Amino acid sequence: MVGTGHRGTGMWGTQALKEHGDIIEFVGLCDVNKGRLETAKKMMGVSCPTFTNFEEMMRKTKPELLIVTTVDATHDQFIIRGMELGADILTEKPMTTDEGKCQAILDAERRTGKKVTVTFNYRYSPHRQKIYDLLRQGAIGTVTSVDFHWYLDNRHGADYFRRWHRLVEKSGSLWVHKASHHFDLLNWWLESEPETVYASGALENYGKNGPFRFSNCRPCPHKAACPYYWDMTKDARLMALYAANEQHDGYLRDGCVYKEDVNIWDKMAATIRYANGVHASYSLTAYSPYEGYRIAFNGTKGRIDAWIKESGAMKMEPYDEIMLSHNFGQVEYIQIPQAEGHGGGDVLLRDRVFRNPTSPDTYRQSAGSRDGAMAVLIGVAARKSMASGQPVRIAALTDLKPAAVKA
Repeated sequence: MVGTGHRGTGMWGTQALKEHGDIIEFVGLCDVNKGRLETAKKMMGVSCPTFTNFEEMMRKTKPELLIVTTVDATHDQFIIRGMELGADILTEKPMTTDEGKCQAILDAERRTGKKVTVTFNYRYSPHRQKIYDLLRQGAIGTVTSVDFHWYLDNRHGADYFRRWHRLVEKSGSLWVHKASHHFDLLNWWLESEPETVYASGALENYGKNGPFRFSNCRPCPHKAACPYYWDMTKDARLMALYAANEQHDGYLRDGCVYKEDVNIWDKMAATIRYANGVHASYSLTAYSPYEGYRIAFNGTKGRIDAWIKESGAMKMEPYDEIMLSHNFGQVEYIQIPQAEGHGGGDVLLRDRVFRNPTSPDTYRQSAGSRDGAMAVLIGVAARKSMASGQPVRIAALTDLKPAAVKA
């Protein structure tokens, strides 16, 4: 594994070993922060060697699989070099952050014959799988348009502005880091690929909009007045991983959401036209009082609606509901029990990756480099559209040509 932060040590470290420790073995861990590296090793309970030099780790350990969980903008260098040094790749989403890096990954995969797997865990959630199944069965006829609106609350949404994600040069912005998750769902549900993107956005709540600012929350003199004050000392895991190792790289996990260097957007909207003719309207707001999303599929024979409430003051039911409305007919309500870990997707994804990689992929949930690219390129196109004020063609970004029906 390269990148031993919270996601790496948890999702792909501790949890993976807990579930599949009988068939997987970590042979090396790598991170630029030597303190966090040793902390991660202890948290994971492994005895493998640790490295601050990636090349050294790869050459000495010769892994079959390299797990990439670094800062998004560095994914490409580890994915490409990992394949060149003989490993298949398991990378966190987003696969990368711009079209040039995307093309380089695609080229390296073709050149080396190795395989890139992108960890789109939302595909594995039973609720989202049920929507896929209904669409595949033609429950609403031919899909013509989609309304998809995502809300990040003042806790989770704000956290992106505390961390390195607040910088476009590191995360590609929420268009890429967060929304690529959502764009992949659209691509998967629709079984088609994006053709053009037209987008707008703004930064109007965080960053320079704040009434005051400081380096980070713990020593901040504005604690009493700041609605976004977050007491990181209450999270022992994050204190051990990050606070205890700040002296090695200066990274502040509880950075101020009002920092002047914030250059990502906190509200975004896009119109995406798919190669099969479907039009999708997408939006993301990063300062909502609650977390979740609304989605609706309009079809020639009906409509599918879902409103997922993940947190906040709204009444939370023990299930997620899908409303299936038939034209000139009845309305059906389908209830899917809620589950931990991205709607139950995390466990199922890890099982697929480590224990049953060759089992039938009935719902086409396994995601490769093309899937990773198409999700990223919508976000890249959105950034470019914002800059130019014009729609951007996906085909103009890499050598991938959008398919009306995914192979």
